[in-house]
Formats: sequence, structure tokens, C-alpha cells
Amino acid sequence: MEIIVCLKQVVDPELPARDFAIDPVTRRQVREGRPLVISTYDENALEVGLQLKDRLGGKVTALTLGPAATSGDAIRLALAMGADQAVVVDDPQAPVRLGAAKARLLAAAVRRLGRFDLVLCGCESADWVERVVGPLLAEALQAACVTFVSRIEQVNGTLLVRRLADEGFHLVEVRPPAVLAVTSDESNRPRLPKVKDIMTARRKPVHTWPVEEVASQAGMEGPLEVEVREVTLPERTARCEFLSGDPGEQAAALAQRLRELKLL
Repeated sequence: MEIIVCLKQVVDPELPARDFAIDPVTRRQVREGRPLVISTYDENALEVGLQLKDRLGGKVTALTLGPAATSGDAIRLALAMGADQAVVVDDPQAPVRLGAAKARLLAAAVRRLGRFDLVLCGCESADWVERVVGPLLAEALQAACVTFVSRIEQVNGTLLVRRLADEGFHLVEVRPPAVLAVTSDESNRPRLPKVKDIMTARRKPVHTWPVEEVASQAGMEGPLEVEVREVTLPERTARCEFLSGDPGEQAAALAQRLRELKLL
């Protein structure tokens, strides 16, 4: 089975809020000097791809879109976890592109890789949470698409996909080629690579493609299609109020305040 996993590198979501900043010119999150990690659900997608390869055989290719100079850590981690090869579409503008443009570039890169059975990606990114790359990528590749996928099994030559829903989950039968947007599940917790795997990853191939070549194939020679006008960090305020009286009066006053705030 030929599996391609799309990975996005983002600023570590666990970074303290005081270390987040918005660039006033690009109106995007400042990445310089911040630790970069694979977006959470993309790492779950990679784990799903590796488990499928373990069960069914085949090859896993890690594909990422971003500045090559800062994509090394994500790619090497993917290779250490078990991906067979990696492709970096070297795009300095990737951090300021929105989902639709990224989907077109990724689709062009997938077509350039050749035959595929599955393209896996996270159901949303940890920074913009657009949730559009998977469906738009499937549309561009004219492949089936299932979102919020938690588990995949092979049954009688087809894939039986469990998709999370508000009321529980759906079971969807999918025939490759398909694009699956993966969410987290206890069955796809990312594996931790061993020291031996980290050393082996250094010898696995990493291909770097200039974004101009991929954009030309995708018919994207023009400017960015979407302009971001404003991005701000949410304001957080805290207020402390002391209640007077004995414990009974304080409890009554607390209950009254909670009712006024519509918390009771």
C-alpha cells in the first residue's frame, strides 16, 4: 500500500501564552525563536499510516510544505518513527498560506510522487484549525474523502473507517485511492522512536522540491489568494472579589453571585 502522510510544522502548542506573538506586518504568528513541532493530528495521521504499513506492507512517504531550513526536525522525526522517505516542498511562504492554497500545492506534490492508495493528514492544524486541507486535497486529487477518522481496518479488500460523529461514530467503507483526515484516538498515539531508529533516519532519503516547480504544476504562479486583515491574541482578565460575613453568609453570597453570572 502506497501511503502519503501530509505533515505541518507549527509552533509548539504547549508554549506558554506569554511567548506567543503576532507579527504586525504578516499578521501571522511569530515562529522565529519558538520550538517547532509536528501538528498534533498530523502526528496521529503518521502513526495510522505506519500501523497500516506494519499490517499490510507497502511504503510511507512523509510530505511537508514549508521552509526547508526549518522543516528538518519534523522530517527527521517522521523518518525516525518509520516513514520510508520524505519530501519537502521548499516554500518560504508556507506559514502565511491558508488551507486552500496549501491543498493545491500538496495535491500537485502528491501527483508528482505518482501512484498512491491513501493520503493521510490531520483533521485540523494546531494553529489555524481551518479543517479544509483534507477535503480540498481530496477534491483536487478526485479521490474519496473521510474526515475525523479515528481507526482504519482492512476488510475483504476494502477499508472500513471509523469516523467520529456527534452521536458516536460512523463506519464508512472506503475503496482507495482516498484522502483521510485523522483525529486522535487511543489506538493512534504516536510511537516514540528508539535511538537506533533516530540513527537510521539519517540515512533515509529526503527530497527537496522548489515550490516554484510545484506551484507551476498546480497553476499557482499568481499572488496569494487570501489576505489576512487582522489577527489578535485573546485578552485574558482576572478579577478577585472577597465576600464578607460568617461562612454561612459567604456561602449565600457566593450562590447569589454565581446566579447573577448565570453559572448556576
